Amino acid sequence: MNTRLSSFVVLLASITLFSCIDDEATDLSILQDDIEEIDEYLATNPIDNVKEFEDENYGFHVFWHSVSESGIKPAVGDSVWVNYTGKTLTNRVFDTNIEEVADENGITKTKFEPLGYVHGAGWVIFGFEYGVSQMEKGDKVSVIMPSTWAYGRSGQPDIGIEPNEPLIFEIELLDIKPQDEAN
Repeated sequence: MNTRLSSFVVLLASITLFSCIDDEATDLSILQDDIEEIDEYLATNPIDNVKEFEDENYGFHVFWHSVSESGIKPAVGDSVWVNYTGKTLTNRVFDTNIEEVADENGITKTKFEPLGYVHGAGWVIFGFEYGVSQMEKGDKVSVIMPSTWAYGRSGQPDIGIEPNEPLIFEIELLDIKPQDEAN
């Protein structure tokens, strides 16, 4: 009886261990596929910029369309306000807070105002925050991110984002209110 129980525990532990390894291998495989897809996109859709940054480990690309040189960067806990447009690698706009862009792309919303959030609080997807963390107040950028840092394996079907779909966000960092001034 104890031998059966021990065998069962070993079997269960092995399955659990290999399941975790499979998930990690799958995550790495998805990330690599996304990086390749992003590289292909950039090869056929060059982005005009005045400055660029690539994080090869995480697969991010940030392209500055304008650099403010304000020297004011967001810190964790700061309140930030941005204008943004989210697109897929097919250049299909799926979300924006800019009324003209929404109208051009058939996006219906009732409110068009800057998006405000607390930086680093997890209120927006990681890839969006990562892009904003690279910016200074007044900068305008395009951030291209692997799906791992966007909506991942689930996607966001209600707005047409497939599972494991890399995304592009065009972001303008309008304002930053430091955490210590928030009260």
